Amino acid sequence: MRWQPLPLPDKSKVTLLQKEVGVSSVVATLLVQRGMDTYDEVKDFFRPKWEDLHDPFLMQDMDHAVDRINRAVDTEEKIMVYGDYDVDGTTSVALMTSFLKSLTNQVTPYIPDRYKEGYGISYQGIDHAASRGISLIVALDCGVKAIEKVSYAKEKGIDFIICDHHLPGETLPAAVALLDPKRLDCSYPFDELCGCGIGFKLIQALVKNRSLDNAILYPYLDLVVTAIAADIVPMVGENRTLSFFGLDQVRKNPRPGIKAFLGMLKKPVEITDLVFKVAPRINAAGRMDHALKAASLLMSNNPDEVQELALQIEAFNANRRSTDEQITKEALVQIEERNECNFPATVVYQDKWHKGVVGIVASRVIETHYRPTVVLTRAKETYVGSVRSVKGFNVYQALEACKEHMIQFGGHKYAAGLTLHKNQLASFKQAFETVVANTILQEQKTPTALYDLELPIDQIDAKLFRIIEQMAPFGPKNMRPVFCSHNCMDSGGSKLVGKDSSHLRLSIQTTQGPIIGIGFGLGHHIEAISKGDPFDVLYTIDQNEWNGQVSLQLRIKDIRFSS
Repeated sequence: MRWQPLPLPDKSKVTLLQKEVGVSSVVATLLVQRGMDTYDEVKDFFRPKWEDLHDPFLMQDMDHAVDRINRAVDTEEKIMVYGDYDVDGTTSVALMTSFLKSLTNQVTPYIPDRYKEGYGISYQGIDHAASRGISLIVALDCGVKAIEKVSYAKEKGIDFIICDHHLPGETLPAAVALLDPKRLDCSYPFDELCGCGIGFKLIQALVKNRSLDNAILYPYLDLVVTAIAADIVPMVGENRTLSFFGLDQVRKNPRPGIKAFLGMLKKPVEITDLVFKVAPRINAAGRMDHALKAASLLMSNNPDEVQELALQIEAFNANRRSTDEQITKEALVQIEERNECNFPATVVYQDKWHKGVVGIVASRVIETHYRPTVVLTRAKETYVGSVRSVKGFNVYQALEACKEHMIQFGGHKYAAGLTLHKNQLASFKQAFETVVANTILQEQKTPTALYDLELPIDQIDAKLFRIIEQMAPFGPKNMRPVFCSHNCMDSGGSKLVGKDSSHLRLSIQTTQGPIIGIGFGLGHHIEAISKGDPFDVLYTIDQNEWNGQVSLQLRIKDIRFSS
């Protein structure tokens, strides 16, 4: 792993902020790195306010969306809430359906079947709406490029309101309203909302238009923060404000469906709990069965229904986990047997692999063989699959260079999906490997660990940890600070831990006594550390609670030995 420091900010800005705010140079540096230069910016960062949220009517077409929904409610039109089958789409459907049901009983949630309909708005979904007399579809987390399908719906007398956060094409669908801050003609101040975030702005606008109390909005924030966490959008601006209040809602009064996934946590819920506990379970419903079950769980207040759906989804998740683990093993064996460990790219395939987990498998394979990876499975007369990339390498461009060997593909820089005829498999594999070999840079062949600052190990204390904790919620553009400390020494208490002794419990000497660090999968370093070799550590600062005792703990990301 290559360790790469983030650029150090201007020293004069750090010194000025240090004096103005009254913090250490370490904290001042972290704040300036995150774009804060003044006392007011720091105050707003540490103390988000509800008033920081922008007026939803600043978003292009918001007035049209509100007017159309009000007309549908007033005339008792039937409304369909349509969303994608991932976490962002599922939470969006739960949010919008629940809110609209507080205004009218003419609301139907709809999520397309991952395998029968595929991603985004489908003709099947529109036909389903038409057959039920639905005249308005509110689409969330999809639709900004569904030009033909929105026109098809219009022919059937169905209007569309689209709430999307993906980049629009040159032509926009003929929707009644298209809410997307990434529209070129939209001057909304923040363009990094997820789909559920845009759905929230729509219900915020409806609340404002109807002169209702903002307190009505608070119960929906647990859905919004879950979507923000899962969709990995930048944790700045409105996303950070919504996440701040959303986490508060999850901690104090989460909806039963989210509470069922979190179980009994010993400490306050963090963004990572939503990412690793809640999001995979919501996703598992769509991968292994149907995402509407997850949406139903998130909307339910019936204890018996919540328990039944949570148990079903828990079973889907267990099945998803065992399936992707088994397929990952088979993929790694395939690479070994074909002597492809040193290839520039990975292309693996098998007829019976589960289509719902190939994306997860691609990411897992990269953990062992760090390079752009394609995992394919058979679907009738075609192969379908997922592509994942490594930091800095644009896999979408690589696929574009191979397009003559595929039926279709789509995605973005780091993740994509593709379909090819079975007789194109060999030519695609060769073409993709050749393109990657010719375009990947040397530094893209090694995983990179970014860190904020070099920090003497003796400077770690409870005060620094408390301030870092107040920098949460963490996410892209506001990651938990990572530090690097050089020339560390074992205090004599380092040892192997875990069922298979693969993890390392470090005990590092400091002037205040030993500090403990946990390094998962780093047990192979124990011999060199125990014999007294100095070492460097890359880590975040955490807290450990054991038998009622609370102490600082380092979460070790990597170790290397000092030269």
